[in-house]
Amino acid sequence: MDEERSLTIMVVRPGEGETRSISLSSRRLRALIVGVVAGVVLGGVILASWGYFAARHWRAVQLEREVAELRAEREQITELASALAETEAAYERIRNLFTPGALPEAGPGALPPPAAGSEPGASGAGAEGPTEWPLSQRGFITQPLVEGGDGSHPGIDVAVAAGSYIRAAGPGRVVEAADDPVYGLYVILEHGEGYRTLYAHASHIVVEPGDLVRPGEVLGLTGSTGRSTAPHLHFEILLDGRPVDPLTLVQQP
Repeated sequence: MDEERSLTIMVVRPGEGETRSISLSSRRLRALIVGVVAGVVLGGVILASWGYFAARHWRAVQLEREVAELRAEREQITELASALAETEAAYERIRNLFTPGALPEAGPGALPPPAAGSEPGASGAGAEGPTEWPLSQRGFITQPLVEGGDGSHPGIDVAVAAGSYIRAAGPGRVVEAADDPVYGLYVILEHGEGYRTLYAHASHIVVEPGDLVRPGEVLGLTGSTGRSTAPHLHFEILLDGRPVDPLTLVQQP
C-alpha cells in the first residue's frame, strides 16, 4: 500500500527557539476541512434563520401596532356613527316640525272649506278689511314690519311648516297670482276700501286672478320660493298702497 500522505504544520513562538510541529494525516485534514465547511454552512443557516425569524418578529410587531390603530379607529367610527345617528334623529324631529308628511293635492275637494265669514263683495269697511289670521296654524313671527331705511320690511314673516294652508285674511278678489324673484309664488287680494293683502313664498297656488274669495279660503300652500332660506309666509297689508302693520288688524291665534 502507498504510504498515507500527511500535512505537517510547524509552529514557532516569537522570541523562543522552540518549535512545535503538528502533523495531520490526509484523512484528518479532510475531516477538518469537512468540519470547517459544515460549520460555515451551519453558521450561515443559523444566521439566515435568525434573520428570517427576526424579520417575522418585526412584521408581527408592526401588525400588532396596525391592529391597535385599527381598533382605535373602529372605536372612533363607532362613536361617530352613534353621534351621527343622534344628530340625524334630532334633525328628523326638527324637520318634522316644519315639513308635514304629505302635502294635499290641489283640485276640487282637495282643500278644506273656507272659514266662516262674510261673502266676497260684502259692503262696509269692517267687513271688507283683512281681519283673519292668514294661516291654518299659529306659526312663529320671525320678522316684524320695519318701515324706512335700508332694512325696511313691509310686512311680517311667519315661520310655519311647509305645505301649511295659506288663507285669505278677508273677503276679496284675486288681482295677482304669479311668480317673482324675491317673493317667489305670491298672491295679492283686493278687499275694497283701499285694502290689499299680499301672501308670498308659497310652494303652490290654487287661485287665479279674478277669483273671488271668502275669509279663510285657501289660497295656496306655504313654502320657501323666491328669496327665502326656510319655509315661511311673508304677509303684507297695504292701505292705499302704504304698508300697515298686520298685527294691528289681525290677531295671531
